[in-house]
Amino acid sequence: MNQPHPIPPRILKVAEAVLLLVATLFLALHALHLSADFPNHSPWMDWAKYTDEGWYGDAAIRHFQRGHWHVPGDFNPAAALPVWPLLEAALFRFTGVNLAAARALTVGIFACILLASYLLLRRWQLLSSGNKAETSLAPAIAVLLLAVSPFCYAFTRMAILEPLLILFTLLALLAASYIRPLGQGSPTPRRSLLLPTPYSLLPVFLGLLFPLMVLTKTTAIFLLPAILWLLWARAGYRLRPFLRLSLPSAALAAVTWLSYYLLVVRPHFLPDFHYLFEANSYSGLTPSNVLSVVANTIADGLWIGKILYPLALLAAISVFLLRPRLLRNPLVPSLLLWAGGYATFLAYHNNLQPRYYLVIAVPLTLLVPVVFSSLWNSNFQSRTATETYLHRLAIASIAAVFATLTITDARQTLHYVRTPDYTFTSAADQIRQIVSADPTHNPLILSISGSNLSLMTGLPSICDDFGTMDLPVRIQAYHPGWYVTWNQVDDDKMDALTPTYHLQRVAAFPAMDDPERNLLILYRLDPATPSEPPRRHRKPVIPRLLQTSFGQQPSPTQLVH
Repeated sequence: MNQPHPIPPRILKVAEAVLLLVATLFLALHALHLSADFPNHSPWMDWAKYTDEGWYGDAAIRHFQRGHWHVPGDFNPAAALPVWPLLEAALFRFTGVNLAAARALTVGIFACILLASYLLLRRWQLLSSGNKAETSLAPAIAVLLLAVSPFCYAFTRMAILEPLLILFTLLALLAASYIRPLGQGSPTPRRSLLLPTPYSLLPVFLGLLFPLMVLTKTTAIFLLPAILWLLWARAGYRLRPFLRLSLPSAALAAVTWLSYYLLVVRPHFLPDFHYLFEANSYSGLTPSNVLSVVANTIADGLWIGKILYPLALLAAISVFLLRPRLLRNPLVPSLLLWAGGYATFLAYHNNLQPRYYLVIAVPLTLLVPVVFSSLWNSNFQSRTATETYLHRLAIASIAAVFATLTITDARQTLHYVRTPDYTFTSAADQIRQIVSADPTHNPLILSISGSNLSLMTGLPSICDDFGTMDLPVRIQAYHPGWYVTWNQVDDDKMDALTPTYHLQRVAAFPAMDDPERNLLILYRLDPATPSEPPRRHRKPVIPRLLQTSFGQQPSPTQLVH
């Protein structure tokens, strides 16, 4: 009876090179049209595209535009989340403040994510094969799936926090995979102190990564179990070795974070720090809706990909039901803990925005080739003719699914690359021209999207929704000259403005695709005459073609950190 033979290593290396080449080409496409809109009419209606790129880089933007990063009473998230604005500030020192530079930084981070993903899968491939230099297509397939993903294309081109959090998590997993218990090829403590080696410095590196993750996005605490699992595996699943491995890193992480809090935050920015958490101190999860929320959390994972996400769920289920021996590979439960931990937070918080699923998309994408590659790498010996046929059929089916997934995702990504829109940046530029042409008015803009406008135009701004001062107090403190809103002026904003200003509508610009936010309206704030009573809110006249059932505009993006 003829037995199937493994694919020759030379062919595997050629196939791996081809997959990585295609992935590199699609990575390069991410760097095109950096100032374009978030893809309009996409499946992902995420309000972050109106606000978050400016909000979380505001400290860097203001540092170069105003000379100071902190605006008392306004929204200052950098007090609690300083890592991303510090990186942007380092970049802006060379490029100046602009949207393309901020997004180029995120694309560079995505390139590092692809590299770290490849190295992580290669590392555990070597460990599971006894450090034999065997070639597997799983790392290259994972990189390709991430590179061609339209979901990743849309969100890793935005200057938001999630890509950096993912990169730090991958680096932490890599560091944990190389940490060695004392006596297993690592130097003695005395020798480590006298002559540190890369292995002896890994606990320090890991101890710095922990606070960097939390200071990038505080929801990073839900990713720590995935990292701790790898340390647990490296300790041989024994408590004492695990404590010896983890406690130095944990102690350094605690000291680093506490030092930042006690030396920087507490004496200077405590109200801003607390405000960030107060704005998020809620849960939409209740005993009456827990089942529906969990179901929605799982179902909304389809944002990741209509083929990729079900395939990832199938891979996760098959690990427990069909191939539990895969759990012996520490990377598999670690990836499951990563995705499961963050999904648990999403369900608890019950604020299911598409961008949050980017943090789940990466571990699920890595899981797919790791699990299914075990099928074609499994033992070929002692098979009956029927088993051989079924094995070949399974391999052919998986290859067909991977090919279909890659082609469909690549087509969608190429569509976004070929059809960029510039409605938001065009509207922002026209606003800049109008404001700059009227020197009699303070150029300060009041807007929920003010920070994004500052990033795109250089105009100063404050937020009309979030801040440690109430809006009427903030208006009196800063006297903005212009107000920019989406589609209509909400009653609470009108009530805050009318005691001081008359709103004179100057221009309106169609921008973006959300039915509730597709018309950017510019108002000039003219001082109100003291003797006149405040005028009530009148909804702006909207061109018939742009009219939709706006109704009452919902509250802005719920901040999740």
